[in-house]
Amino acid sequence: MADGAKARRLPRAVRERQMLDAAVRSFARHGYQTASMDEIAELAGVSKPLVYLYLNSKEELFTACIRREAGALLAAVAAGVEDRELSPDERLWAGLLAFFTYAAEHPDSWVVLSRQARTQGEPFATEASRMREEIAAYVAGLIGEAAREAHGAAGITERDVTALAQALVGSAESLATWANETPGVTAKEAAATLMNFAWAGLGNLMKSERWSPR
Repeated sequence: MADGAKARRLPRAVRERQMLDAAVRSFARHGYQTASMDEIAELAGVSKPLVYLYLNSKEELFTACIRREAGALLAAVAAGVEDRELSPDERLWAGLLAFFTYAAEHPDSWVVLSRQARTQGEPFATEASRMREEIAAYVAGLIGEAAREAHGAAGITERDVTALAQALVGSAESLATWANETPGVTAKEAAATLMNFAWAGLGNLMKSERWSPR
């Protein structure tokens, strides 16, 4: 009885974290449609009515998972690029490394964000898109800074910067999924692959050297 009373006295924030942790695990493994509230409650060590009491419905639980995991990923990327003493390329590298490290260290979270949230329609897709646009904004800012510092970078327009940021984020998402599913690929290796691929092309653009079809 004493142990049960102690468990019931856990702060609400702790209980919610347990439920969200369990839900992320279940949604990642089974998908939104197949994941069961019974399993989520069991994994969290609580009753199913308590899950509904705290988070109202399966839809709200899934939305809460997406928001929490997206917030954590965005915080990791933001921390990676916050050092203004670094050059733009060093900050981009730090941001990419933070992104791939988070995806590698939180594979269930990454599956929820990159796969489940985007394939279940609204309102989940909007939550995932919001995260993607925030990351793209970080990348666009870094590309813009690099362009302003580079000689001859006047040839890069705001539209170029936006397009390059979208392309880089899309590539990072695909590469992170591949890296997580491929044994032996580290976050640093994946980040370096994309950095080399992207920065070589950006370097040419900043020198106004554009490839064009014949």
